[in-house]
Amino acid sequence: MTAPVVIVGTGLAGYNLAREFRKLDGETPLLLITADDGRSYSKPMLSTGFAKNKDADGLGMAEPGAMAEQLKAEVRTHTRISGIDPGHKRLWIGEEQVPYRDLILAWGAQTVQVPIEGDAGEAVFPINDLEDYARFRAAAAGKQRVLILGAGLIGCEFANDMSLGGFEVELVAPCEQVMPTLLHPAAAAAVQAGLEGLGVRFHLGPVLTRLQRAAKGLEAHLSDGTLIPCDLVVSAIGLRPRIDLAAAAGLQVNRGVVVDRHLRTSHGNIYALGDCAEVDGLNLLYVMPLMSCARALAQTLAGNPTAVAYGPMPVTVKTPACPLVVSPPPPGREGEWQVEGQGLDLKVLCRDADGNLLGYALTGAAVMEKLALNRQLPALMA
Repeated sequence: MTAPVVIVGTGLAGYNLAREFRKLDGETPLLLITADDGRSYSKPMLSTGFAKNKDADGLGMAEPGAMAEQLKAEVRTHTRISGIDPGHKRLWIGEEQVPYRDLILAWGAQTVQVPIEGDAGEAVFPINDLEDYARFRAAAAGKQRVLILGAGLIGCEFANDMSLGGFEVELVAPCEQVMPTLLHPAAAAAVQAGLEGLGVRFHLGPVLTRLQRAAKGLEAHLSDGTLIPCDLVVSAIGLRPRIDLAAAAGLQVNRGVVVDRHLRTSHGNIYALGDCAEVDGLNLLYVMPLMSCARALAQTLAGNPTAVAYGPMPVTVKTPACPLVVSPPPPGREGEWQVEGQGLDLKVLCRDADGNLLGYALTGAAVMEKLALNRQLPALMA
């Protein structure tokens, strides 16, 4: 009996790889293993659900049974692998051993969590998958005041979404601006102003030190002495690629599971893509690079070894209060930033000494210029 191609993870990375592979190979046995319920959904839509008044079922696109049929695959849900044995090309689920022809790690990233003092820790909700979203929707029913931890891309998207969904939103983060690792300060100020226009209140600088129950809801104590009454807390302080099982199996890991341009790990027949993978030094937690990887790896698995290439990879941030598209300069490329425009409509461009465009941040009406600018951008990984 032929050992299957095994994909661990049924998020965008796992299911898209499976679809691309099935376009090329309809016969090789295919097994997908997931720790969650295996529903197909688009993770970026998790931060649009309240504005659209959609519960978890409304964001789900297909049940695992339908996906198994569509992909001519077996999908094992609520199943955690406990170990990988690269030398014998098998993985372990408890005492059960599962052989593989090729193993693909598509198990994503986990939310960063920090300990918080107080008696209300269970009122802090990370939202990293559809099941998390369902739990949060249930907890938010009938509530009005939400505290968001984190001013990165996800924190800002949730602030926008929950404001549009009718919530009073306060955001706390220990940084000087929103999206500090992604945005030029001018673009960050525009996004913050847009969100403030919706009523979002920002507390940039302090951290949440204690969360405790009060007569009505919760009390959030910040490190600068501020006290914020709220009903529940969203934790959006970042994601960390899942690497523990890979490291335990002897695979090379760094920030993510280290793979080459063919998405091959340090051990033959094991590959990685998506949020858990560090591709030729880049760990990009966005959809566009994931899709490029899925197409390339499907070719490799089907017998046509294909290296992945990244063209320009602009990121569209879902903050309709101040639309934002950002394309950071490639690593190691230095340039000067120039700011054009006013108010919420800014074009912030990074050019090298020869005037070549390296990256940009476009806010408000300036996002209309993204297609023209994309044609001038260098490839992230040619």
